Amino acid sequence: MRVTVSDMEYIIGDCETSEPDARAGWNSKIEYFLAQVGFSVGLGNVWRFPYLCHQNGGGAFLLLYILLMLLVGIPLFFLELAAGQAIRQGSIGVWKYISPRLSGIGYSSCVVCFFVALYYNVILAWSLFYLGNSFQHPLPWEKCPEEGNVTGKRVKECSESSPTSYFWYRKALDITDSIDETGSFNTYIVCCLLAAWTVVCLGMFKGIKTSVKVMYFSSIFPYVVLFCFLIRGLLLDGAFQGIGFMFYPKLEIWADVQVWRQAATQVFFALGLGFGSIIAYSSYNPRNNNCHRDAFTVSFINFLTSVLATLVVFAVLGFRAKNKAMECVASNLSDLSKHFHEGLVPNNVMPLFNYSDPKSVALEDYRVWVKQYGSMVPGNLTDCDLEKEMQKGVEGTGLAFIAFTEAMTLLPGSPFWSALFFLMLLNLGLSTMFGTMEGILAPLSDRFKCLARNKTKLTIASCIIGFLLGLLFTQRCGNYFVMMFDDYSATLPLIIVVVFETFSVSWLYGADRFLNDIEGMLGWRPSVVYKYLWKYICLLAMLGLLGATTIRMFLSRPTYMSWNQEKASEENLEYPDWALAVLALLIIFATLPVPVGFIHAFLQKRNTQTSRDAENGHYRMVNTEETAMTDFSALEHRNGDAAPVS
Repeated sequence: MRVTVSDMEYIIGDCETSEPDARAGWNSKIEYFLAQVGFSVGLGNVWRFPYLCHQNGGGAFLLLYILLMLLVGIPLFFLELAAGQAIRQGSIGVWKYISPRLSGIGYSSCVVCFFVALYYNVILAWSLFYLGNSFQHPLPWEKCPEEGNVTGKRVKECSESSPTSYFWYRKALDITDSIDETGSFNTYIVCCLLAAWTVVCLGMFKGIKTSVKVMYFSSIFPYVVLFCFLIRGLLLDGAFQGIGFMFYPKLEIWADVQVWRQAATQVFFALGLGFGSIIAYSSYNPRNNNCHRDAFTVSFINFLTSVLATLVVFAVLGFRAKNKAMECVASNLSDLSKHFHEGLVPNNVMPLFNYSDPKSVALEDYRVWVKQYGSMVPGNLTDCDLEKEMQKGVEGTGLAFIAFTEAMTLLPGSPFWSALFFLMLLNLGLSTMFGTMEGILAPLSDRFKCLARNKTKLTIASCIIGFLLGLLFTQRCGNYFVMMFDDYSATLPLIIVVVFETFSVSWLYGADRFLNDIEGMLGWRPSVVYKYLWKYICLLAMLGLLGATTIRMFLSRPTYMSWNQEKASEENLEYPDWALAVLALLIIFATLPVPVGFIHAFLQKRNTQTSRDAENGHYRMVNTEETAMTDFSALEHRNGDAAPVS
């Protein structure tokens, strides 16, 4: 069914008048790739993927991840790329063009992007703080500080945990014992947060024209650092044991539903689905750009980056774990030697290796001996397990700011490696922040003409608001709010957004019609396999992920990891009732635009139709869902409003 120009003006109302008269474009395909790769490759590739891979079967998890990426990730990534490129609008405009009732999907994406930007920039502030502290020797987290003026007496909290944990929790965050204790603002982190938002604002000042110049550095530099760390890491003692533990396949994990949920979630967030940033970036492409090839290229670059980061992480963590394990061996052999000289250990129990020189003892030889004779020795000789050491603090901020920083203190020239690492984190975060902000600014500028005319002011105002609201995370309890936002405020809303996107394109709009539009855009028709992937596999997978995530939240009360100053250790605490209420409000607020947009469009259409019926004396039905995207392109050309293609 074709709609006339007059019908279209009636359907979309003032949408045409609210679009910008012209649309910028990428100067080259390289710029576009840097932007898409920079957005999709973020901190999660460095500190989330390696943890999941190690905890969930190593090589088996990699195979599962690749399977889900091919069946779910790439098809949905292609869907967003094609929609943005065909309509040349941000997320709000794309879904409003497909049907006015779907405009709420784009607004939900903007809300979630804003939530993510609020806490993500705080992580950049932490990276700036550590980067600033890396230019000193020795590193401030290398040794425990002395208590008061007493020489040799270390601060209890530090000596009972570790220098890196103490610096992170006490010096960087000055953290409270729970989320209920707010505490004062952390002045250093407030200043770093201001600096982070200033950098983002300057990078986004003139839209993609300025942000892409920064991305030439921020997207490429992390790869240079990762390769430097990989070469250095492979030369370290224990590196290959660490990598071996990571890649050792445990196929039995495929029977665990939670592993499938974690793998699907990682695919989902690694590619940045639902944020609207993919749509925004692809909307600056020429209409004949091969977005199908782009979907595969960007997805596999993302995956290979995750594997590269995992190799680096486990090479360095293997070195750290080997040092920890050998310290454990030295401590136990010292106790053994003491007990032997006291006549408490018989000769036939003593090991054959040279226990008086712990550095010469092989870890495996010690472990074999302690398993056989350890129980016969007084005291508590422990089995110094390298793998258990690797499992300590290898997720999220624990990896970046505790485990990895500790490993770097063991390297010669540790300040150099520390500065390099945190500069890499800063650049990874910046390129993702640019994409996240574009997912907010582009749709709003496309939807509202007044904002398009004042995009610089919109950018500055957004960054100022982001900084002011971000002060919530700079309190002494701020880290707990970061965990709350990271774990819950984005997960469910984003999954819901992608479910609506997939359902809208494959069922309401029609997968065949969508493929027709792509054929008209590219000049060739993608495989019919995509039709069935979008309609069944992707949709069912996303509904399953949504159900599993929701059920998990209801079955077990949400918890967070807190730092107990008295015990000098982490402990798992349940969120208080008020925090759960905040969580619920965040999720509701992020998803509310979807039903509100549907109801608003329905009422607006009904009122307009009633008005026209009264004027013309008849009622006429217009089916907005039957309009192909190619018709919108034709309409633009007929009206002389088509955006120029760069």
